[in-house]
Amino acid sequence: MMITGIELIKACSAIGAGLAMIAGIGPGIGQGYAAGKGAEAVGRQPEAQGDVTRTMLLGAAVAETTGIYGLIVAMILLFANPFI
Repeated sequence: MMITGIELIKACSAIGAGLAMIAGIGPGIGQGYAAGKGAEAVGRQPEAQGDVTRTMLLGAAVAETTGIYGLIVAMILLFANPFI
């Protein structure tokens, strides 16, 4: 069975989309670590809760962009493939 050019591009795009979704692992680990450290900081200094929470949420938002970029790349490869 011979694979044509379009079928090969679709197969490689599906593999690439799966690999792009691995980008969601890093932000998940990082946000969990940051939330744990934020809770630890508030436990040590309860009067700084507002500052710690604000900084933690800003860091989580920045870290989440990596996962969102991976999702966008995967969606482009699956549904709006520029190589076909």
